[in-house]
Amino acid sequence: MTKEFILTEKELYPSHQVPEDSDLDYREQFPDIRHLIRRQFSGIWTRDNAIRRFPVLQWGPQYTLKKLASDAIAGITVGLTSIPQSIAYAVVANLEPQYGLYSNFMGSFVYAFFGSVKEITIAPTAIMALMVQHKVLQLGPAGAILASFLSGCIILLLGLLNFGFVVQFISMPVITGFITAAAITIMSSQIKSLMGISSAGRSSSFVDSWANVFENVGQTRLWDALLGFGTLAILIFITLIKGRGSGRWRSFTNNLNLLRNALVVIGGGVLAYGFATHDLQPFRLTGKVASGFPTVELPPFSTTFKDEFYDFPRMLHILGSSVIAIPMISILEVVSIGKAFAKGKPVDATQEMIALGLCNIAGSFTSSIPTTASFARTAINSSSGVRTPFGGVFTGILVLSALGLLTDWFYYIPKATLAAVIIAAMVFMIEYRAVAEMWRIKRIDIVPFLVTVVSCLFAGLEYGILIGIGVNLCFLLYLISRPRIDHRTIKINATNALILRPTNDLAFSSAEYLREKIIRMASEYAADVVVIDGELIKYVDSTVVKNLSATVTDLNAQGRDVLLWRWNREVQYSLYRYRKDQFMPLFRADGNEEAMLRDWKSPPFGEGSV
Repeated sequence: MTKEFILTEKELYPSHQVPEDSDLDYREQFPDIRHLIRRQFSGIWTRDNAIRRFPVLQWGPQYTLKKLASDAIAGITVGLTSIPQSIAYAVVANLEPQYGLYSNFMGSFVYAFFGSVKEITIAPTAIMALMVQHKVLQLGPAGAILASFLSGCIILLLGLLNFGFVVQFISMPVITGFITAAAITIMSSQIKSLMGISSAGRSSSFVDSWANVFENVGQTRLWDALLGFGTLAILIFITLIKGRGSGRWRSFTNNLNLLRNALVVIGGGVLAYGFATHDLQPFRLTGKVASGFPTVELPPFSTTFKDEFYDFPRMLHILGSSVIAIPMISILEVVSIGKAFAKGKPVDATQEMIALGLCNIAGSFTSSIPTTASFARTAINSSSGVRTPFGGVFTGILVLSALGLLTDWFYYIPKATLAAVIIAAMVFMIEYRAVAEMWRIKRIDIVPFLVTVVSCLFAGLEYGILIGIGVNLCFLLYLISRPRIDHRTIKINATNALILRPTNDLAFSSAEYLREKIIRMASEYAADVVVIDGELIKYVDSTVVKNLSATVTDLNAQGRDVLLWRWNREVQYSLYRYRKDQFMPLFRADGNEEAMLRDWKSPPFGEGSV
């Protein structure tokens, strides 16, 4: 029976006796599983964790009337933009207009208490509408509502399982590319409304938007174009003079900039109403919205559509891969937009996933389609001076008011005015400075940036960001597969020693490269002994271990000896498990390399150890 043995620090360094018939006991590395579970769950109900999972507990106690006023202005401004956009996205999804509004208010309310990025607005988006478009044709509104519930459950589950690490795979060049492409795409989709073109394009993508404009440029309405471009010029001018001058003028320009979106929307509505009182309608208006509040009921797990009954398994079969695709794209969008508007602050991706999941689950009880972070409305929210996520409550109240009381008032908002508000927000979201910084700091970062921009513009935002992340990961994998290996040579007692020092952990992708480089450099420098300094190596996988064993064998066949100097104990365990008889004589822990090399042919663990 194998004798139980625990390898301690004292026994490992610098010399020790290891019984040949013993195995290493790794209980020091793997403590009692019950202890780990207790330690993992002991911190769930701590104060810090509660604040992290309920962000309202952090900003709520410091909430002031000044912040309330700023949130109200921003929330109402976003609401004025959200109402016509939500109606439009409902139409894209083949639903009646009110479903877009149903989707808007619940997300705004829930995110106000669970969201951690104050600028983010949760709402229906063009991408989400397009992803449920064909499902609605097959299942009716129930298909979109069930998709919202299922995607919310998946997102919430991933958040609770702490899958927020996904944010680590979205680099700054990819985020910058996504922001730039999204801004260009959104601006492009608003050009037809800015010019008063009434023709509906095939989609709101970059290519289709411009194709629609060029094909129907003859339908341009003069008054819409004048109002749209005039409003756009006013918004850009107000933004540019913000903070100029001093004293009262500086304060005036700051306040004017804060109110600019609300002022032009109200101004456009008043102007259109004035014309209407004289039986004139020179502008294309938002139009009538059906009134009435949504009913609160369970998501539809079965439905009857076009005289055909669908049970839950059949509905799930029809939804197909969208049940996975919708959550993934929703997470990528909310994380990307969160990072874009966080202004250098860390984004708690896990909390954003929890908040988004709850928004979709709660929304499904009020007939909502899938929602995620809206880039355009988030930009408007930010530019309007929102101070906390509570601004979403005012957006939700306005949407509810529109459904129940104010549909007649929103009828008169010109579409050209709303288009100008969105385009003005997007103009200042393009990351000009970030591109210049990438070019100055690391020009290779321009590649994933350009790939992301081009892919988002021509393949769509949802595919473009995935392509950008993929290209960036290829760069990362290449770097991992080519670890940097510092080297130097010393000569002691007529012995040529080559000391190699890998500067990072070693994984399977770098195994062959490491082996080839060590053997090549040993021959190049005519080394009698090759010392591999493992001070910076904290991890190796099985492929690396096997290749390292083969490297030692190859060098020994060439008449060269190998020493493994200052290797981490956990890494040594991995090597021992593979071939203890080969690796144990090679390890050295001496602090001085010269002292180690002077007697490098002496048995490292004493006579008879191996």
